[in-house]
Parts: sequence; C-alpha cells; structure tokens
Amino acid sequence: MRGLTFGLGVFASIAALPATACTEKDMAACETSQGTYYVRVPGGVETPPAVMFLHGYGANAMAMINNARVTDALLAQGFAVIAPNGRGRDGAEGGGWSFMPNRPSRRNEAAFLTEVRGDAVARFALDPDRIYLGGYSIGGSMASYIACADPDAFTAYLPVAGSFWRPQPENCAGPVRLLHTHGWTDGTVPLEGRPLRNGQIFQGDVFHAMSTWREANGCAGLRATAFDTKGPFWNRAWTECSEESALELALHPGGHLVPEGWAEMAVDWLNALPLK
Repeated sequence: MRGLTFGLGVFASIAALPATACTEKDMAACETSQGTYYVRVPGGVETPPAVMFLHGYGANAMAMINNARVTDALLAQGFAVIAPNGRGRDGAEGGGWSFMPNRPSRRNEAAFLTEVRGDAVARFALDPDRIYLGGYSIGGSMASYIACADPDAFTAYLPVAGSFWRPQPENCAGPVRLLHTHGWTDGTVPLEGRPLRNGQIFQGDVFHAMSTWREANGCAGLRATAFDTKGPFWNRAWTECSEESALELALHPGGHLVPEGWAEMAVDWLNALPLK
C-alpha cells in the first residue's frame, strides 16, 4: 500500500456469504464469518448508496441503527445505513474497535468491515460504487485508520468526533476523500486530544491529522482554500490537491455528539464528489 506505516492487515476480496434470516423488517442481525451488523434501506430507491456508520465506545450496532439523528436522517436523503458491531474485550458484540498501534487486536477490523460491505451489497442490492464509511467517536477513529491504510476500501470517509490516537501515523496512503466533523467544545475527544487511563493512552490532535491528510492528498499548501460559515457548521476545505482527493473539516459549536444537520451536510458533500 502507498506509504502505509500503520498495519491494519491485508484487505482481501471477500465474496458475499449466502443470505440467512437477515431482514430489515424484523431488525434481525446479519451475520458474517467475523461478526454481525444491521441494515436499514430507504423505500422507493433502486440500488441506493449506503453509509456504513460505526458506533462509539460502549455502544452497539442496534443502538446506532436506531439513532434517528444518523439513520433516519440518512434514510430521508435516500441513503441506506449499515451498522456493524464492534467487539468488546470479552468477545461480546459491541463495545469497541481494534485499531490502536502496538496494542493487542481482538479482530482484523479491516477484513471484517470489508466482509460486511460485500455481504450488505449482495443482500440488499446496494450500489457497490457508493459505499461510504463513517463513525462516531471511537468509531470515527476506526474509520480514520481504515482511510489511512487503504483509502480505496470505501468511496469516501465521514469520521465524526473521532480521529487518530498517539502515536499518530507518520503518513497515510493516498489520495483520500474525507470529511471530518468535530465539536468546538468537545471535552470527551477534544480537538487537541487528551490522555486516558492515567496517561497509558493518548488521543491524537485533529489538526495534526489534517496535516497528515493534506500530505496524503498532495495538497499544494497548508492553509485551507475554501470556507463556508453561513450555516451551523464552519467548513474549511483544501481544494488545491490531487484530483482524486477531497478533504474538508467541519466544525460546530457543540460537544461530543453527532450534531443536528450532520447527515444533510454529509450527503451534500458526498453527492458533490465525482464517482471513481
């Protein structure tokens, strides 16, 4: 992989598994060889695009698929939502995601999410060229690490309130298409990061992450080149970069949450991207 310094494992081409009793109507979990996920699909949309959205720490896929601010809002925009389950320390579904450098991994998350993607596309007739990966908090961190390791694994990335942890990747493969959203007053995952567990682990700095993305995207300069502060978000975009890339930072005045209006903003950004 191009310039990869953080190992998430090799992304394999995984064929979709045979369909089982996995339906949106009954909210039954879909099973793959490595875990479970839930799906909701918008009505009246043939071959819809989809956002795979990863839950935060201590939560689970059921809570995420029932999150109106994420799921209902995306469904209203014509997007399906895929909610995979993380894996807890005891192996239980939900809980967390394994991405921390130099720490034991509970599962090859890259392979699992790739498997979920292929399985969901086959089961629910989703558009394979428009499957996007996002996540909230530690789920946003997981999405960021996938984007760093293999930006072509998903069409674009939408981390919210979560980014890299220290030691942050020295560089990432690129180019990447990524919209990072973060609260100005977030105290759980501050923009600058913070130490946890008495200094055993450290959250990273979002602005340092943006510099890593700029380098991966071959941006001509450090400063942003497009701004939008008219709505509830303060958007900064870097447009003098590789033609295959897209990079934007959306700040909002709130704290550690998926803010109102995020889905509409994210969909507008996704729809403006050219298809690969």
